[in-house]
Amino acid sequence: MGFTIGGIREMRSGARRRHRGGTGTAVAEYTGLWGWAVRPGARAESGACSCGAAACPAPGAHPLDFAPEIPAGAGPDRAADAWAETPGAAMLLPVGRSFDVLEVAEQAGRRAVVRMERMGLPSGPVAVTPTGRAQFFVAPGAAAELPALLYRMGWDDAGLDLRALGPGAYVTAPPSDLGGLGPVRWLRSPALDTAAAPPQARLLLGTLAYVCHRS
Repeated sequence: MGFTIGGIREMRSGARRRHRGGTGTAVAEYTGLWGWAVRPGARAESGACSCGAAACPAPGAHPLDFAPEIPAGAGPDRAADAWAETPGAAMLLPVGRSFDVLEVAEQAGRRAVVRMERMGLPSGPVAVTPTGRAQFFVAPGAAAELPALLYRMGWDDAGLDLRALGPGAYVTAPPSDLGGLGPVRWLRSPALDTAAAPPQARLLLGTLAYVCHRS
């Protein structure tokens, strides 16, 4: 046959070691350090999704149906070994558990981060996508609360380019590629305090709404 059981084990071990040094390391950081679950996601190349569906509605931006989630708290070895089963997959983070997401245009998001820093406002992790969006990680529940919060702040009829992502949604985690368009990057990286306990949406929403309106 040309190979042995021992040879298969050796190849699998080699694959796992390689992934521990690359994406597997990032997965282990998300699960073990930040306490976030990670789901293997599809990749897109030349407009086609790796899931194989010709009419895929979200090429390279959805979970792989057959790939199990790597749970929050998984240690480095467990995370790397699990990730080695789906080499090349994108890293997706489930929204609505450890965090919800407030999403605005990237330039508005960058201005908001500067303004928050000047005002001493808390800010959790912030990612920017190759599609020109900034994603602010906030405490769970923001998606459900957003309409009421905007109403109370007087921004409900302002037509803002601001939306919330909640349970059932996924965001692509840096440095994974988003839909074949390029990598997602951190504008503000996770930290031990903000990853486990991101700020309440109401603490950021006034600044985000103001900057979106001005933009």
